Amino acid sequence: MTRKVLAERYEVQRQLGKQTGRQTLLARDLQTQKLVVIKQLFLGSDFEWQDLKLFEREAETLKALSHPAIPRYLDYLEIDEADSKGFALVQTYVKGKTLEQHLRSGRTFSEIEVKKLAKSLLEILHYLHKQNPPVIHRDIKPSNILLHSRSGHSVGKVYLVDFGSVQNQAAKFGGTITVVGTYGYMAPEQFGGRSVPASDLYGLGATLIYLVTGLHPTELSQQDLKIQFADRVPQLNPNLIDWLEWMTEPSLDKRLSSAGEAWRGLKNARHIKTSPMVVQPSQGRDIKLTKNSEFIEIVIPPPGICFGLIARLSAAVANVTLGRHLFTYILPDLAINILFIIISVFFLSAVGVMFVFALFWEVRLRIDREQISYSIDLLGLRWNHFDSAPRQEIGQLEIEKIEYTSLDTQQNLPKVSQMIIQAGNQKYRLGVKDGLSESEIEWLATELSQWLGLKIKITSTYGGLTRWYL
Repeated sequence: MTRKVLAERYEVQRQLGKQTGRQTLLARDLQTQKLVVIKQLFLGSDFEWQDLKLFEREAETLKALSHPAIPRYLDYLEIDEADSKGFALVQTYVKGKTLEQHLRSGRTFSEIEVKKLAKSLLEILHYLHKQNPPVIHRDIKPSNILLHSRSGHSVGKVYLVDFGSVQNQAAKFGGTITVVGTYGYMAPEQFGGRSVPASDLYGLGATLIYLVTGLHPTELSQQDLKIQFADRVPQLNPNLIDWLEWMTEPSLDKRLSSAGEAWRGLKNARHIKTSPMVVQPSQGRDIKLTKNSEFIEIVIPPPGICFGLIARLSAAVANVTLGRHLFTYILPDLAINILFIIISVFFLSAVGVMFVFALFWEVRLRIDREQISYSIDLLGLRWNHFDSAPRQEIGQLEIEKIEYTSLDTQQNLPKVSQMIIQAGNQKYRLGVKDGLSESEIEWLATELSQWLGLKIKITSTYGGLTRWYL
């Protein structure tokens, strides 16, 4: 069977891919006997001049680049045949499988491999972005990354291919906004036609998230445009999770800005401020909230001695004294003394315990990448008030408000409010019983909502009627 030869030089071996108005071929260069890749753009009914502009830009970009991990420009052809007319870009052939193919075949990547892969791709992006003007790939995704000689725990050689969406920052489009990229891997600014070096970092971060979760970014939920993936990879190092979140920050101001900065961030975890955020509630206590990428912790200090506690102490002393006088008339002195001692010990011990709790009882709620725990600290001793639960089982955050109405007076009695964190079958509660005001409960719930990526469900019960809000 005679094989087709393009430009009397390139013998077509097989088709590698095909899209509307385009195809990619594997061919042999009859002059060098080496395999090459030929990308063709056809002039057909669906042809658009913007396609040709991008095609020519890809050719010009590859011609100016020289990097061992990027296909090398070889030739540019005009095709004028009876059955096809268009243009062809010839480049070196890289033997290997794409990340997409590896993932679809069931291959997994260890944390070490993910970091090696990130390092190799950051080196390529560093080279591209330092060009004058910077070259922005704009379509970093698993199907555009090739691995050659991957075996066992070795990533092998890493190549970045398909520069069909490439842009340099000197390019001008007049009044036209050009949106190029692949949904799920495109940074938010690309939807507005803007691309900067950090846009490629977003695509790389989304690609690595696909590797560690096995899920396409569009299959993961989002909170304020942030990809929510941490709960899918509890085994992953928190520093790597934080770095991937940093790479995929929706806001350019918060995202890593350069490949060099990203590489330094990967080697050295960013400094996370863990100083507690403190509010001063009306009771005069400092509720401490510590929050970073690894954990969130709420510490509620002891309520302290209040008027109610002093009133209880006064009542206990009064009861003991009154009891002594009452029993003086009916019991002998010895029995009175013994009974007085027993009653005194009982009442004063109970009040004493209340004083100890008021001065030293500290509540601590902590959620990290692995679990949620609720513990009590008392005089240096700590014990779990509830059993711990896996972090990934947290499914609901609720504020419960209950306002009672007296049937006799038809007056509203004080509200009872609490925050409930549902984790599997376990419910963790913080509320008025812990000395929190309603505003403090709402504040803590908002902080937890932002950290967990959960909406707050509000249950309001008034006069026996319950309403739910999200």
